[in-house]
Amino acid sequence: MHRRAFLACAALAPVSGCLDFLENNGEEITEPGDVEIVWDDLTREDPGTEDERVVVWGVVRNVGERTLSYIEIRATFFDADGEELESVIESVDVDDDAREEWAFAVEFPRFGEDAAAVVTYELEPVTGV
Repeated sequence: MHRRAFLACAALAPVSGCLDFLENNGEEITEPGDVEIVWDDLTREDPGTEDERVVVWGVVRNVGERTLSYIEIRATFFDADGEELESVIESVDVDDDAREEWAFAVEFPRFGEDAAAVVTYELEPVTGV
């Protein structure tokens, strides 16, 4: 019985150390509300072929007070019936030039008929550091 309790505590120890590091090193994760998507568009490459690809392009803006060094965007793709096909999280390439807006791209992970089934999408900022 004590062996199981020890193993459970031992498994949690590395995780708690990581959480302390994130909180104590000055790099706090910001609320997604600090990031706003200001433009987005879905594009198709090679439509109607087995190589058809779907990519959502966009621009994200820092609307908070902090300088951000890392941002993630989640794209959820839907078919014509509104059924979720896939959800993908991509990091945004945040430059060191202290800009307040950055371009991003999120690609649907499948090609051909699967990509052709994508009709709409939703975007949301997930994290910012």
